[in-house]
Amino acid sequence: MQFTIRDTRIEVTHASRTALLSDVANLMRRGEGFALATINLDHLVKLRRDAAFLGAYARQDMVVADGNPIVWLSGLAKKPVDLMPGSDLVLPLCRLAAEAGLPVSMLGATEAALEGASAHLAREIPGYQKGLLIAPPMGFDPEGQAARAALEDLNALGPGLCLIALGAPKQERFAALGRSLAPRMGFASVGAGVEFLSGDQARAPEWVRKIAMEWAWRALSSPRRLVPRYAACFAILPGEVRKAWRLRAQ
Repeated sequence: MQFTIRDTRIEVTHASRTALLSDVANLMRRGEGFALATINLDHLVKLRRDAAFLGAYARQDMVVADGNPIVWLSGLAKKPVDLMPGSDLVLPLCRLAAEAGLPVSMLGATEAALEGASAHLAREIPGYQKGLLIAPPMGFDPEGQAARAALEDLNALGPGLCLIALGAPKQERFAALGRSLAPRMGFASVGAGVEFLSGDQARAPEWVRKIAMEWAWRALSSPRRLVPRYAACFAILPGEVRKAWRLRAQ
């Protein structure tokens, strides 16, 4: 499944979780880095408006589907992909890091949330190694001086996994810069996944996620912030359906 924006092609690189985790495990065993992004409709809206975000997305090594609309569009295009939200990938990725003997670092959220998430991972995953926990200041520039200093520290650790919890587009831009400044680090943009672990944010109940209504649950929990975002997502959906239908015919 692919999306073309301003002549830039963004491709869902892994159709299944099994394939994704297999490739990540191989990279970790070899001590090689990567950048993983999880695309959804909100990202497609932002990619159209933000050239820097689009450039950063094009530099991601791995892109998977985060959101049922992306999964439905892929089915319409006859290029089906699995649903892989970043928050669902946190534990599997951290388990792979533990198996490879690599530390897990985190950047984003607050110091308390990072410590809480790390404590949760230590309880859940045998062999978990705590890396750097970096709570960036307000107004954090993902390509600025503070970001570069953080990446210098991460690079000094050597191979490892870094969970980025900044939200789009900052986390993907930080990961893209990290691929050049900390090339042995695996960067995974997981959004609220870290705060779900720490308990600082509550995720929709499992039954809500199973009926593909997590977006509605989130919108009701924060309507002023999220209703305009989801309205913009719905506005681009007809055009994406037409594009998927054309891909189906290819």
